[in-house]
Amino acid sequence: MDTMTTSRPAAPLTRPVGAPPAFHLLAKPTGAICNLDCAYCFFLDKEALYPGSKFRMSDDVLEQYIRQLIESHQTDSVNIAWQGGEPTLMGLDFFRRTMTLVEKYRRPGMNTLHTMQTNGTLLDDEWAAFFKEHGFLIGISIDGPQPLHDVYRVDKGGKPTFDKVMRGLRLLQKHGVEYNILTTVNRVNGDYPLEVYRFLRDEARTDWMQFIPVVERINADGLTLYQEGGTVSERSVLPEQFGRFLSAIFDEWVRHDVGRIYVQTFEATLRNWLGMGASGMCVFNETCGAGLAIEHNGDLYSCDHFVEPDYFLGNIREHHMIELVAAPRQIKFGLDKRDTLPRYCLQCDVRFACHGECPKNRFSATPDGEPGLNYLCAGLKTFFQHVDFPMKLMVGLLRRGHEAREVMAVLERAFAGVQRNDPCPCGSGRKLKQCHARAQPSPGISRLPSPQARSAADRTEWAARE
Repeated sequence: MDTMTTSRPAAPLTRPVGAPPAFHLLAKPTGAICNLDCAYCFFLDKEALYPGSKFRMSDDVLEQYIRQLIESHQTDSVNIAWQGGEPTLMGLDFFRRTMTLVEKYRRPGMNTLHTMQTNGTLLDDEWAAFFKEHGFLIGISIDGPQPLHDVYRVDKGGKPTFDKVMRGLRLLQKHGVEYNILTTVNRVNGDYPLEVYRFLRDEARTDWMQFIPVVERINADGLTLYQEGGTVSERSVLPEQFGRFLSAIFDEWVRHDVGRIYVQTFEATLRNWLGMGASGMCVFNETCGAGLAIEHNGDLYSCDHFVEPDYFLGNIREHHMIELVAAPRQIKFGLDKRDTLPRYCLQCDVRFACHGECPKNRFSATPDGEPGLNYLCAGLKTFFQHVDFPMKLMVGLLRRGHEAREVMAVLERAFAGVQRNDPCPCGSGRKLKQCHARAQPSPGISRLPSPQARSAADRTEWAARE
């Protein structure tokens, strides 16, 4: 698809009826090209969609992208978001040109938020100074302490990357760059929730975390190019495992870190318990379709997780971006998230919190055999039911004009003096030891898998422990 389009002159924008005033677009200037070879990365296979491509966004496409993105927004701010592959492979000069184009096209008074998701291994002082100068928010990918991170996040030679990533993180901290950490939850680190959380909080020193489940579907040909197939790889987190992972971290967070540490999943959950309409995470919203992806050559796709031919909307060199965003097929894509839920989900007591999660994960069957159940359903239901009591406490506090962090003192009083065999104060009817005081493995680096044992066979063995 690299050579199928040619640029067209700019024309006055006629806004389609029903076009959203704002949307989120992930730009992939290097396509699927990355300097790492993370075993579970769903995007590396996307290189096959563009045979013969150089996988570098041209200056022509860059200018079309920036101009159209700004023109498409009717809001006073716009988010210019870069992802990959690895976007820093484009080099600093590419992003310097981006800043020039933003100044050329942004409207008076319009604010621009610049964000980038990076593996951090190519960062140096010059990159960090640039990010600071232009107010970038950097997401950096770390899967936990070294033995967990290095299981799957390796370079093209199969060598560990932890030390390089941490060097990049320390550079961001040194220059005062705003950052957060994205952690993928896989079959291995999914067994170590407290080790992961405490490492991110205490050693990586982040106050904002994202936990993204690895669900790697296996197609009929054994590859992962498209969102097809009903089985998952041995690297994929198990549903119940993911639920335990989130619940264990939540219990630590809600007792010690509310108002100090922000976990994206917990923030989105609280927003849904408050009935705010939008959770801040597309996967937990009722509908989707406002989070698209643009490839290096200007091809626009319905979603970052659906960069494949069936979800190709068009190219911004042939059609203005807002025309593609507002196209009937994209609107239907977003509404299908709500409209295709199986009956099992419609009757679920935590549907308001989950909304069926991401459509890419809806490839399981319900207990009565209806298709379309989310693969992670069991774990998500466990988590949402587990947090119901403290979530209701926080909602009550906020609605009475208090701060959510006051829940920590409330819980301390509620659980004071309650013995393990007593009924849990949350009202579940279960004993405390079977509910909000379930035994958690005590964290300790000695429990983690050896960083030297990183062969495929070893990874499979660790993954099979579940």
